[in-house]
Amino acid sequence: MLRRTFLAVVASGVVALPAFAQDAKTLNIGFISTESSSNLKSAWQPLIDDLSKTLGVQVKPFFASDYAGIIEGMRFNKVQIAWFGNKSAMEAVDRASGEVFASVIDKDGNPGYWSLLIVSKDSDLKSVEDVIKRGKDLSYGAGDPNSTSGTAVPGYYLWAANKVEPKTLFKAVRISNHETNLLSVLNKQVDVAVNNTENFERYRINTGKNAYDQVRVLWKSPLIPADPMVYRKDLSPELKKKIQTFFVNYGKGADAAREKQVLATLTYQGFRPSSDAQLVPIRQIELAKEKSKIESDSTLAAADKEKQLAEVTRRLAELDKAISTQ
Repeated sequence: MLRRTFLAVVASGVVALPAFAQDAKTLNIGFISTESSSNLKSAWQPLIDDLSKTLGVQVKPFFASDYAGIIEGMRFNKVQIAWFGNKSAMEAVDRASGEVFASVIDKDGNPGYWSLLIVSKDSDLKSVEDVIKRGKDLSYGAGDPNSTSGTAVPGYYLWAANKVEPKTLFKAVRISNHETNLLSVLNKQVDVAVNNTENFERYRINTGKNAYDQVRVLWKSPLIPADPMVYRKDLSPELKKKIQTFFVNYGKGADAAREKQVLATLTYQGFRPSSDAQLVPIRQIELAKEKSKIESDSTLAAADKEKQLAEVTRRLAELDKAISTQ
């Protein structure tokens, strides 16, 4: 599926070789369409233009309809910089030569955001327990499989914690982006859906309406680390430093007033330096899910199950150690 997604995205172009020429005339910055591409383009374009001027290299936005398209774009060097969620950033780091260099700071200075489970304000669903009891009669707006707030976090902290699986719990499951999920709840096209606090804020900016006045939040996750910015590891050290410096200092320089307006449209206060270490909590979630799957697999021989569980336990211990030494 990933291959098909990528081929559709780059059908009109030629895939570049792995090494990125240091004298390149163009850089592509990738965006996952958590909302309409037109909204994202208009919000990000002023910052992209400023980045082009600072680097002396043309920077172009690169949109894909799902997370896989941007991950594969980075893997095949059609994308050199990208805005990701944590789970998709983890995939980019592990198999697309990605490296986290910054993370966003929201307008209130929060170090992250929250995943939400929502229903329409006039829904008779009042709790997660109601959703689980009546799941067979309900339609569910799920997130992209590579979405942190749409799949990884609710999958672990909401569904696994309640020992249910959305695919078998609900009458129907529809996978979509955050914007579509919110609109689907508002328009009664699905009964319940996942979303996040960042998208609620973008909805307020784009429409002037407060989503909290129109929906009921049934569940709110623990804090999710703020969205990471990722670039390819094989960019030159000089170029990587320029890119990181641009983002971290955006809204703080001589043109701070205008830049802060740009950031406000993005619902951000700014960016802070970051690294692959911010992905550790997401790795722990994924390994915990893997461990649970192994434990419940009745087809595995006892020796194989023991071996696989030992490996997952070892990897979890390494992550715990990494956190404790930070």
